[in-house]
Amino acid sequence: MSTATLRPAEEIPAEVCRRIRYVFTDIDDTLTLAGRVPAAAFAALWAAHDAGLRVVPITGRPAGWCDHLARMWPVAAVVGENGALAFALEGERMKRLWAPRQGDAPARLERIREEVLAAVPGCQVAADQRYREYDLAIDIREEVPALDDAAIDRIVEIFERHGAVAKVSSIHVNGYFGAYDKLTMCKRCLPELLGEELDPERAVFLGDSPNDEPMFRFFPHAVGVANLRAFAHRMKALPRYLTRGEGGHGFAEFLALLLARRST
Repeated sequence: MSTATLRPAEEIPAEVCRRIRYVFTDIDDTLTLAGRVPAAAFAALWAAHDAGLRVVPITGRPAGWCDHLARMWPVAAVVGENGALAFALEGERMKRLWAPRQGDAPARLERIREEVLAAVPGCQVAADQRYREYDLAIDIREEVPALDDAAIDRIVEIFERHGAVAKVSSIHVNGYFGAYDKLTMCKRCLPELLGEELDPERAVFLGDSPNDEPMFRFFPHAVGVANLRAFAHRMKALPRYLTRGEGGHGFAEFLALLLARRST
């Protein structure tokens, strides 16, 4: 799809901003830039927290990372592995949700791993794989030179031929067996972990890549950071708004706009 029709983020109405209670956000290349969280983005997390907003990162990153982020970041909860799990710290106790598991998934994913590595030169298993509970992550540009579209399509085809779901992010292709995605766990975690129902009119989502499509489709005030343009051709659903800045700078840009307009 083309990003030509996306509105600049600054066009989001003040009355919409005043209704927002939840900020859902992807992490890699949305909250980060070149693999790091810029100081401005981390400051924006704290500014949102201090303003009473509930921030929920929704990521393809593994369970091990999500446990840490839920404990250490100023967030209400973390959804990980593209919707396989959600963690929320309540006082000193971690509350956890899990998607239904398929018992034969590990063996099936191992067969896929062997086939992908043999069939697609240049890819490798993601460095964070050992911290995962549900999926197989294939690195397409995090610690390997960026693969082209044909190679990414080949990885997706192998996953899907084996009956797995394949999700393309800006850094990985994640494959798993199960009927979940970022949105399904987002809808579960609010009532079950945070005690609130999800109202899409009171939330925004920020993202950058194809695995964010369910969120872009559901949230009427979704926002893409500028580097989304690199993946728009792989997407069927786009956000309504686009920031000027890329990655974490775009995140900080939008959070500053949101907080300023909430006070007008």
